[in-house]
Amino acid sequence: LVKALSWKCYCFFLECSTPPLFPNYPFISIWNAPMDKCSLPPDMASFQNVTSPKDPGQFLTLFYDSKLGLYPKYNHMQEYCGGLPQNGNLTAHLTKAAIDIDAHIAQNFSQGLVVIDWEGWRPLWDQNWMLKRIYQNFSILQILEKEPKLCGKSIIEEAKTQFETAAKRYMQETLKLGREKYPNYRWGFYLFPDCYNYDWNKDFDYTGKCSMKTKEQNNQMSWLWEASTALFPSIYLDVKLRNSPRAVKFVQNRVQEALRVAALPHEKHALPVYIRYANVTYTDLVHTVGESAALGAAGIIMWGASSDYNNKASCEALSSYLSSTLGPYMANVTAATFLCSQVLCQGKGRCVRKNYESAHYLHLSRTHFRVLKCSSKYVAVGRPSEDELKQWEDHFTCQCYAQSCGPKLVPPKDIQEIWV
Repeated sequence: LVKALSWKCYCFFLECSTPPLFPNYPFISIWNAPMDKCSLPPDMASFQNVTSPKDPGQFLTLFYDSKLGLYPKYNHMQEYCGGLPQNGNLTAHLTKAAIDIDAHIAQNFSQGLVVIDWEGWRPLWDQNWMLKRIYQNFSILQILEKEPKLCGKSIIEEAKTQFETAAKRYMQETLKLGREKYPNYRWGFYLFPDCYNYDWNKDFDYTGKCSMKTKEQNNQMSWLWEASTALFPSIYLDVKLRNSPRAVKFVQNRVQEALRVAALPHEKHALPVYIRYANVTYTDLVHTVGESAALGAAGIIMWGASSDYNNKASCEALSSYLSSTLGPYMANVTAATFLCSQVLCQGKGRCVRKNYESAHYLHLSRTHFRVLKCSSKYVAVGRPSEDELKQWEDHFTCQCYAQSCGPKLVPPKDIQEIWV
């Protein structure tokens, strides 16, 4: 889809983005967690699509390394499919990957999202630390065995070159295969790009900012952003980070780095950014979902494991959380992003903070709007005040959908009825 959008566009300081997967939904929310053990299905009315990791043929497809091709890796010193990318059989991998893709993606779906979750190694040599250092060590040992005449830095450089070249090809060719088979799906790797701003529990003056080294490394992976049609970073909050002011800085900078990276390739059409997220309190909903929407992400994906909802108590807790907190908040943000797009961007783009570190959100005021449940759907009813519209105009601009648009406030004349 991205490659087909080749016309010139004028985006008023922000690179154009591809249009939303759902028309009139600048920001979407997708649920992806197994709930088959819940006797009564929870209320999912605030989500634009509900999927389960185990079921094939859905809007969202999640490929773990065991489900897509022949992924070379080590797990507890056990070698799989060659262990190192440079020892893997890429041809055999792509042959099996083609079969796996057809088995999991519904051919009658016109569009959707595909997330590839490969976490064994990272394609840049220098980012394989701690348990992932095994890929460096074994790559070096292999060079020592094959080329005993090499010495010193030459050994490491050759090992690095072989590893990075092979890792790049595995990721690049897998995305290429997927895009060729299902071009209307948006393809990307989970956790890419990353910010590596995990020092929130060490640094007293935590800023959350990505280091220049990390940004340079993300720039080095331009080949990955060029091959992707969506980005899937994570804003998952560690338990110790929840309900903390540092959570805002953690999330802001991770999302902002993904948006920066998204604007690098693709003939000036920025990639949509979808955020992986898990359940938290209302405060952290604002710090995660609210931040992502205000910064200009295209959506959020909430997923969990079967162990999260495997008994009556956990199912009832989820149902209560959805009805009391998550559902109404998601409906509010979804409606607010739609309304801001309409009144500020003429429905041709999404609203994006002018200053990414500001505390301005896309929320509908409780004073002027009511978010109601009606006929198994949420609806926001009301009209924004002049002050609220002025806040949007002052603190947000527009990222256009590959066509001309610009921030121009056109206040709604009537009461708004926004179905989510």
